[in-house]
Amino acid sequence: MATRKDTPAPEQHAADSHDLIRVHGARENNLRNVDVEIPKRRLTVFTGVSGSGKSSLVFDTIAAESQRMINETYSTFVQGFMPTLARPDVDVLEGLTTAIIVDQERMGANARSTVGTATDANALLRILFSRLGEPHVGPPNAFSFNVASAQGTGAVTVDRGAGETVKVAFTSTGGMCPRCEGMGSISDIDLSELYDETKSLSEGAITIPGYKAGGWMVRLYAESGFFDPDKPIGKFTDKELHDFLHHEQTKLKVSGMNVTYEGLVPRVQKSFLSKDRESMQPHIRAFVDRIATFTACPECEGTRLSAAARSSKVAGISIADACAMQINDLAEWARALDEPSVAPLLKTLRETLDSFVEIGLGYLSLDRPSGTLSGGEAQRTKMIRHLGSSLTDTTYVFDEPTTGLHPHDIRRMNDLLLRLRDKGNTVMVVEHKSEVISIADHIVDLGPGAGTAGGTVCFEGTVDGLRAAGTVTGRHLDDRAGLKDTVRKATGALEIRGASTHNLQNVDVDIPLGVLCVVTGVAGSGKSSLVHSSLPAGAGVVSVDQGAIRGSRRSNPATYTGLLDPIRKAFANANGVKPALFSANSEGACPACKGAGVIYTDLGIMAGVSTTCEECDGKRFQASVLDYRFGGRDISEVLAMPVAEAEEFFAQGEARTPAAHRILRRLTDVGLGYVSIGQPLTTLSGGERQRLKLATHMGDKGGIYVLDEPTTGLHLADVEQLLGLLDRLVDGGKSVIVIEHHQAVMAHADWIVDLGPGAGHDGGRVVFEGTPADLVADRSTLTGEHLAEYVGA
Repeated sequence: MATRKDTPAPEQHAADSHDLIRVHGARENNLRNVDVEIPKRRLTVFTGVSGSGKSSLVFDTIAAESQRMINETYSTFVQGFMPTLARPDVDVLEGLTTAIIVDQERMGANARSTVGTATDANALLRILFSRLGEPHVGPPNAFSFNVASAQGTGAVTVDRGAGETVKVAFTSTGGMCPRCEGMGSISDIDLSELYDETKSLSEGAITIPGYKAGGWMVRLYAESGFFDPDKPIGKFTDKELHDFLHHEQTKLKVSGMNVTYEGLVPRVQKSFLSKDRESMQPHIRAFVDRIATFTACPECEGTRLSAAARSSKVAGISIADACAMQINDLAEWARALDEPSVAPLLKTLRETLDSFVEIGLGYLSLDRPSGTLSGGEAQRTKMIRHLGSSLTDTTYVFDEPTTGLHPHDIRRMNDLLLRLRDKGNTVMVVEHKSEVISIADHIVDLGPGAGTAGGTVCFEGTVDGLRAAGTVTGRHLDDRAGLKDTVRKATGALEIRGASTHNLQNVDVDIPLGVLCVVTGVAGSGKSSLVHSSLPAGAGVVSVDQGAIRGSRRSNPATYTGLLDPIRKAFANANGVKPALFSANSEGACPACKGAGVIYTDLGIMAGVSTTCEECDGKRFQASVLDYRFGGRDISEVLAMPVAEAEEFFAQGEARTPAAHRILRRLTDVGLGYVSIGQPLTTLSGGERQRLKLATHMGDKGGIYVLDEPTTGLHLADVEQLLGLLDRLVDGGKSVIVIEHHQAVMAHADWIVDLGPGAGHDGGRVVFEGTPADLVADRSTLTGEHLAEYVGA
């Protein structure tokens, strides 16, 4: 009888033992000496109520230190062009790998950036058309709207014994439309908005932001020598007016310096009209809207491409046609191509286009300006770059990737997250949705509360362990809002007839008034187009969309909501001084930092650096102002309070201020009790900014409230509070229309309008309208199927 000998297991190699990311003593923001160990090459979900410290741990500690250490590997010269990153406040960080952050920040401050240029898709198409296009018009650059055609001559010295200078001609073929310079639109400028013809340059005739009388830009024109600076512009001769408005670039000497002079119109076009409107400051954007009218370029018909680039075709379509197609249609077109000479290229192109479809973005087109994408769409577009990446053992960090996704699309997103993990990467996800939490290999739950009440690890382990842990997240993980026994009856209807904006297909629908109406459907089905473009603008409609709050670095919840006004007046009355003293933007500002709390150092071509003001220690006010107190607190201490604490402070006793308390109560109602009232708006998440807008508009007199995905960024426990808020609005006589994917909101609705059945041109139709109970019973749509599964029907 043969005997079996067990082979001893080989000892683990030392290099394979580094399988954890260890964090000890993390204290960024509200973190309280957090210790956590995160497994590598696994999917870890960080959860907890809003403001519990998830982003502080993942983004501000782990990802920030990874990026700082990578920056230090570059040469000193290169580091000079990079932002100086401070080390996070943490005792130990071990086992870090390269971190790639996939956040929800808007894409493309460049007006020429599109979905195609932001991914590899456009580059692949250009190569394909340069190889197969008929007629052949040139290399890949000949199909790029970011490259202009150029030609010229030059001199080259050739060594033929004694040396000889030979003239050569060069030609560079680009695909940029010469008329609109690749912008796709041309602008018509209202000259009356650029200057006041009754005034001279010395009197401040130029009305462009930043062009002040006596300032450098005005001096450039005043001292050019082309016209009299003391002469009203209305009295300029034709030549003087041409030199003022349209003069081509020329070298001049002004105040002893060599400068480039050009007319006011081309300067405005370069400085304002060629930039992304959405990235501008509010007053600049208002100026651009006032002076310019944009129309599609008549030469390229908005395609951005030259006639030559548009003339070359593959399988009957040009590259402009390809970029204008819906991506899922373009993927079908690419699959039908059979050309062995470019087989590897076609394979990569198909995989890239299929990734768009898999991730739920098949309804986009490659020529869609990237600046018009929502935060969720921008984040998913960034994912496309990484799905085909050759990198492994990399850390991918996602910030709520389910934002804007229908339950049907969340399943596809989960598959993509698992694919990234299975390639050998560490995937970290900050998320609230139970569908994503359920697929995690490891969970880190922070809390127990928000702000100062959070910042600790309440649980670390598996999904089953979380359910049994008794934390806020664990208790609410399996929460399911039930269908209401009775629904409210409509008091009227808002009739929409023949809606055809974007992909809507001549939609007729009645939106009931006096009830909670939810408009739902897969991403790209036409929900926002139906609601935002079809409702009558003006009095009576209060719209809270997902557009970012625009403001300066000085803006905070107190200034945005108007809360600072009653607080300043209360301080002023209590101390017998002027209210302006208690504004960091007015007389009370610290003279060193001008009330910003930090000193901004602009390094020109390098990234700017900000440091806490040493004179006021970041408090933003003069020392003398902090001597004045109200309710035992100075103004800086009040602005540092979380909303919930401030609400109690202004509710009663010596500090009782009803006007301030009313605003703070609304901020608490929308789930922002943990946010400091003086916290810069630039530090708030997209969901927090939207809820801040909602709280501000709750004081408006409108009768119809339109909310665009108000559950964005909300913890499972906070969704219940939001439903109570929506009920209070309806019971108070308001009509509430909510664009939403969250099943809890759908189940709580009085009426549902479901759009679909798909996205893009496969959507744009009403596939169901009725009560949630009818939708569940019907189960004829994707939404109905998922809602039925959610409520357990």
